[in-house]
Amino acid sequence: MSRAQKRIDLDERGVSPAVADGWRPTASIEMLRRRARMLADIRAFFQQRDILEVETPVCSRHGTTDPAIESLASRYTGPGAPSGTPLYLHTSPEFPMKRLLAAGLGAIYQICKVFRDGESGRRHNAEFTLLEWYRPGFDHHQLMDEVEQLICQLMPQTGPVHKISYQRLFEQHLQVNPHQTTAEQLRQCALHQDVSGLECLDLPDRDAWLDILMTHCIEPAMGPGLCFVYDYPASQAALANIRQDVVPVAERFELYIDGIEVANGFHELIDATEQQKRFEQDLQQRSISGQPLIPMDGHLIEAMKYGLPECSGVALGIDRLLMQMTGSAHIDSVIAFPLYRA
Repeated sequence: MSRAQKRIDLDERGVSPAVADGWRPTASIEMLRRRARMLADIRAFFQQRDILEVETPVCSRHGTTDPAIESLASRYTGPGAPSGTPLYLHTSPEFPMKRLLAAGLGAIYQICKVFRDGESGRRHNAEFTLLEWYRPGFDHHQLMDEVEQLICQLMPQTGPVHKISYQRLFEQHLQVNPHQTTAEQLRQCALHQDVSGLECLDLPDRDAWLDILMTHCIEPAMGPGLCFVYDYPASQAALANIRQDVVPVAERFELYIDGIEVANGFHELIDATEQQKRFEQDLQQRSISGQPLIPMDGHLIEAMKYGLPECSGVALGIDRLLMQMTGSAHIDSVIAFPLYRA
């Protein structure tokens, strides 16, 4: 999910329901059965393709350094740590799964709970379910094709399927080139589009304005069906490889279903030196922003030095997918117990 999506999802419940009713699940019994069938269908999809299901730790001494994501923290006190050791609940199983790839396990997937602090709203819960899988030898276009196959198997009446570059998407909807337009030009574009509340908004950089334009102007106009958006600005690479074209682009994609983002995929960065550089840049930005400094994952760096194979990976939000499959308006309708009833 983008930083802007995290900001604008503001319809939090905010208060706990009456104690007498608080024990009940927020999802219906039929919805919970539908969820179980969907998970069984996903596992069958991967079994047919000989992709191995794995499990990795939920808690780690390292966390994500990404300034757009905040980790939930815990603490272990016991043998080997009499004074206590901070632990971070994973925001994604990506780092340990990449260590398994470096160890030679091959194509793998995982369905697990992940945790992100400060996220609550119509499409967000601090604890949510993620499907993540990795395909050695695939680029991001090949992985997009496989994501499409999975979604169309789960949602046979999915509607049209579109694949479009990030640049073409902005040119089509807003007549701007997202790789060349300045932050001020993007701000003027947002004002021209009558996005309310932006007159006095002071956003830090081009990417923040691109996020606003994507969430406020482009996503609502995407229409029905599947839309894969690929080749993002290099500044939004995260953990993706950067392709050195005339304009460098991040080999990354996101999947939208009826205008709602449900998946984020990368043609993965495999250069350990570049990965460490990006972690250090993240921590520098966190320091500037006054955010907690999260220990970077040295195990991942060592695994990449050993040899992460050429691969692509994708993270798909199970709860959001089920919302789109069932036409649900709120994430509470598809999970048994949201945070306020946990």
